Amino acid sequence: MAGVLLRRLAGQVLLVTVAVGLAYLLAATALDPRAELEARNPPPPPSAVEKRLDELNANDRTPLFTRFLTWVSGVPRGDLGATLDGTPAGVQMRRRIGASLRLLLAGVLLGNVLGAVLGVVGTLGRHVDRLVTAGTFTVLAVPAVVLAVLAQAAAQWVNSRTGTRIFAWTGEYTPGGTGGSPHHLTERLQHLVLPTLTIALGRATVVGRYLRGTLRDTAGAAFVRAAVAKGLTRRRALIRHALRVAVIPVVPLSAYGCATLLAGAACTEKVFGWHGMGEWLIDSIHRGDVNAVAAYCCFAAVVVLCTGLLSDLAVTVLDPRSHA
Repeated sequence: MAGVLLRRLAGQVLLVTVAVGLAYLLAATALDPRAELEARNPPPPPSAVEKRLDELNANDRTPLFTRFLTWVSGVPRGDLGATLDGTPAGVQMRRRIGASLRLLLAGVLLGNVLGAVLGVVGTLGRHVDRLVTAGTFTVLAVPAVVLAVLAQAAAQWVNSRTGTRIFAWTGEYTPGGTGGSPHHLTERLQHLVLPTLTIALGRATVVGRYLRGTLRDTAGAAFVRAAVAKGLTRRRALIRHALRVAVIPVVPLSAYGCATLLAGAACTEKVFGWHGMGEWLIDSIHRGDVNAVAAYCCFAAVVVLCTGLLSDLAVTVLDPRSHA
C-alpha cells in the first residue's frame, strides 16, 4: 500500500509541476504589467518602465522562454519573484495564506457534513427527496458571488431586525489583545460564519447530490437487505452499512473539487473583504501582476496535491482493497 501511495504522490507532484509551469506561461502571455506601470500618475519615463520590468522578470520584450527559465530557477529556493509594488511574492503569500486556509478548511468541513446529511436525507422518502433536489439545484444554479451578496443582505436584515450585531460581513477579525478570550472568539465567529456558509453551501450541494446517487445504488445491495432482514430499519441499515460503501467514490470527488472551490473562495474573499489569496489573485489579474498570479497558482496546486493525498489515504481506510 505504501508503494502505491508513493507512486501516486510522484505522479501528482509531476502533474502539479507541469500545471504550475503552464499557469506561469499563460499568465506571462495574457497579462500586461507594462500597461499598469505606464498608466501610473505621474507617468514614469519609458526607461524607468523598462528597468522596472527587467527587475521583475516581466518585460514582454524579453523572450517568454527566457523569463520562464528565470522564474522556474527560483522556485526551488522559494523565490517566486516580486510583485509590481516590489514586495517578494513569497512574503505576500505568507501574509495572506492563513486567512484563506482558515476559510477553506471551515468551508470544506462544514460543506462535507452538510452534504452527507443531504445525501442521506434524500434517500429517506420521495417528498423529502424532491425538496432536497429542488434546493440543491437552486444553490448550484446561483454563482458564489451572488450567494455571498445574498448572505450579506440577509445578515443586514437580521441585525436590523434584532437590533444586535449578530453577524459581521466585512473583513476578518484580528484581535488586538488576547486572542483566546471568549469575547475575541465570539468576534471571530461573527466574521467567519457568513463566508464559511457561502463556501459550504456550494460544496454541500455537490457532495449531497453525488452521495444521494451512490447511496441509492448501494441501498439494494445484498448486505443491506440482509441487515433489514435481521431486524434493522431501512434508515438504520443505510446509515450503518450502506453509507461507508457509498461514500468511497464521493471522497475523490470531494478532494479534487477543491480546485473549483478555490475559484468560489476567491469571489467570497473579495465580497467579504478577507485579505486572503483569492482577493490577491483577483487584484493581481486586474493589475497584470504576472509573478503574483503565478504564486497563487503554486498555492492552488499545493492545495490540490494535499487534498489528493488525503483522498487516497481516506479511500485506503474506507476500502483497503483499493490498494491491494
